[in-house]
Amino acid sequence: MDVTTDIQFLPGMGPKRADLLKTELAIHTIEDLLAYYPYKYIDRSRFYFVQEINPDLAHIQVKGKLRNIKKTGQGRNQRLSAMLYDSTGQVELIWFQGIRFVKDKLKVNVDYVVFGRPSVYKNFYTIAHPEIIPANPQNEQKQLGWQAHYNTSEKMKKHFLNAAAIRTIIYEALKLVQQNIPETLPDYLLQQYHLMPLREALVQIHFPKNADLLKRAQHRLKFEELFYIQLSILRQSKYRELKFKGFVFPKIGNFFNTFFKEHLPFSLTGAQKRVLKEIRQHVGSGKQMNRLLQGDVGSGKTLVALLSMLMALDNGYQACLMAPTEILATQHFETFRELLQKMDVQIALLTGSTKKAEREIIHEALRSGNLQILIGTHALIEDVVVFKNLGFVVIDEQHRFGVAQRAKLWGKNTQPPHVLVMTATPIPRTLAMTVYGDLEVSVIDEMPPGRKAIQTYHYFDSKRIAMLSFLKKQVEAGRQIYIVYPLIQESEKIDLRNLEEGYVFFKEHLPNYKISMVHGKMKPKEKDDEMKRFSSGETQLMVATTVIEVGVNVPNASVMVIESAERFGLSQLHQLRGRVGRGAAQSYCILLTPVKITTETRKRMDILVKSNDGFEISEVDLQMRGPGDMDGTSQSGMPFELKIANLAQDQHLLTLGRKTAMEILETDPSLEAQINSILLFQLKKKTKNSINWSVIS
Repeated sequence: MDVTTDIQFLPGMGPKRADLLKTELAIHTIEDLLAYYPYKYIDRSRFYFVQEINPDLAHIQVKGKLRNIKKTGQGRNQRLSAMLYDSTGQVELIWFQGIRFVKDKLKVNVDYVVFGRPSVYKNFYTIAHPEIIPANPQNEQKQLGWQAHYNTSEKMKKHFLNAAAIRTIIYEALKLVQQNIPETLPDYLLQQYHLMPLREALVQIHFPKNADLLKRAQHRLKFEELFYIQLSILRQSKYRELKFKGFVFPKIGNFFNTFFKEHLPFSLTGAQKRVLKEIRQHVGSGKQMNRLLQGDVGSGKTLVALLSMLMALDNGYQACLMAPTEILATQHFETFRELLQKMDVQIALLTGSTKKAEREIIHEALRSGNLQILIGTHALIEDVVVFKNLGFVVIDEQHRFGVAQRAKLWGKNTQPPHVLVMTATPIPRTLAMTVYGDLEVSVIDEMPPGRKAIQTYHYFDSKRIAMLSFLKKQVEAGRQIYIVYPLIQESEKIDLRNLEEGYVFFKEHLPNYKISMVHGKMKPKEKDDEMKRFSSGETQLMVATTVIEVGVNVPNASVMVIESAERFGLSQLHQLRGRVGRGAAQSYCILLTPVKITTETRKRMDILVKSNDGFEISEVDLQMRGPGDMDGTSQSGMPFELKIANLAQDQHLLTLGRKTAMEILETDPSLEAQINSILLFQLKKKTKNSINWSVIS
C-alpha cells in the first residue's frame, strides 16, 4: 500500500465512509488524506484530577473509571449519562445524540480517558458529548499530546466522521504508508533551508510531539506549498517569454505626440509618466507584454491606457479595450471620443445593445483596418469580430472576466498582442505575487493634482435624521448624492425590500428633490435611463445597489452614503467610496451601521475613516479576511490551492519561495537537470488538471 492507494482500502474505512470523504472533502487517495491538514491544535499533554475541574477552562482531560451508565427519557428527550470517578471526585458525562452508538461502547469499571468542555449544573460538574476512549497505551499515543482538530461537515458528523474519527483514520494511514512516502523536494533544498523531511513533517503536522516539532513541520509544508506556486508561475512566464515574441513598437509617432502635446486634458502625474515609460520600454523590447496596471479609482489609469493604445496606432496596429459592463464600456467610449475628437482616429463601441446594421459596419471596418480602436464588452470576443492587425489589448476590471473569456481576445491575432490588464482594486503585494505572479506590475500611486481626499465618517443608524440635514445642505449647494444598499444573493428579496423602503424614506424626508433608483433586477433600458437622469443632473439622489460600484462617472456627485456598511468588505467599501471625489468640490463618504457591531467591523470602519490609501486598505483586508474572500481572487486563482500556507501570515515564506524558484529557473529554465527531476515531476503532477493560461493571462 502506498500514497496513491484509494482511501476505501484503508482498514475500517469501507465504501460508505470513503464516499463521504470523497464527496465532502475531495479526499480520494491516502496522499489527499495526509494533505488534509488540521485547522487547530489543543494541548492534551496533561491529565487533570476531577477536583481541579474549573468551568473557566475551555477544555479538560481526565482519566478514571465509569459507573452508573444509564439511559433516561423517550424519543427526542432521551439522554445517556455516566459517572466518571478518579481518586479525587466524580464528574457526570452526558450525551443527547448518538446514544445507542455511544452506549454500546461503554463498560463499567473500565479506565477511560475523557476530554471535553466542563460546565456546572446544579453545583455539579458535567461534560456534554465528551470524547471518550479506553485508557490504553495505543490510544493514548494516538490521542494525547498536541491534538489536531479537523474541519468536518454536518453530513460527516451524522455518520460519525468527526474530527476524532479523521484523526484515527490518518493515524492508521500513516502506520501503513509512512515508509513509502516519497520526498517532494530535492536534497539540496532540504539541506539549504534545514527543512524537515516530508515523512517526518506529515507525522508531526497530524500528531505533534511538542510545539517545536509542530512549528518545524508547518514551516516545511508551508514553504513547499508557496515555493511550488512560485515555481509554476515563473516557469510558465519563462516559457511564454521564450515561445512568444511580442510585436515591436519601435517608434513614438504622430498619434502619440499630437495627443500628448496638444490634447492632453491635464499634466500627467509622476506616477503616470513612470508607468508609461515602463510600458514604452516593454512594447519596444520584442517581448510580449503582460502587464497589470494597479491604481485607485481616479488615479488616471484610463489616460495611461489611451496613450499606450496610441503607441500601437503609431506602429500600424489596432487596439481594443474590453470592459465588464455596457455602462463602463460606454463611459470609456465617450471619454475616448471626447479626448480624440480633434484627431483623425477611428473609434467605435461594440456591446450587446449594438444594432445589427451598425455591427456589420464595425466588423467590416475592423477587417479592413480602417477602425483603429474598438471599445466594448464581452461582444468583442465573439467569433465574428475579426481584427486586421490587433496589437494592443486593454482589459478593465479584469477580475470580472473568466480566463477563458480573456483568452479569446488573445486569439484575435496569430501572434498574441501586448496586454494591459487594469484594476481599481489595489492588490496586496503577496496576493499579486501569487495570483498575478507572471505579470509585470505597474502601480499608479499618485492622484492627479487638485483632487481632494474624501472625508469619511462612520455613523450609527441612530444618527440618520441628523445626517439628513447634512444631505440637504449638499444638495442646496448644487451637489448630488449616492445612497448605496447591499445586495447579497442569499438575501436578495430582503435586500431589494430594504432598497425600496430606503427609496420611500428619502422621498418622504427630502420631498423637494428628485431621486433615481437602480438595481440589477431592472431591465437594462430602465437602469440606463435612471443612470442617465442622474448623470445629467435631472435627479439629485441615486438610491442603488452596488451596480454603481463601477461605471458611473458623475463629477458633481460629492456624497456617498453606504447603508449597512458592516455587510461590505473593506476593498468593496473603498471602491464604492471612489465613485465620489471626482470633481473640484470636497467630497464625503458616510458609513452607516447598527449600534451593535463586532470588534472586527469596528476595525474595518476605523481604517476607512483614517485612510484613503487603497493599498494600505487592501493589506488590512487581506490580514482580516484572508485571500479567499478578496474580490476577484477566487476566479483568477492560483496554479493550485493553498492547503496550509496563509498569504497574510506567511509573507516571508512566500518571498523566500519566489527567490528560490527564480534562482533555480535562472540556471535550469526547463527543469531538465537531474537534481531538479523531483521538481519537474511534482509540477506536472500538481498542474495536470489545470489549464496553462500563462501564455494569455
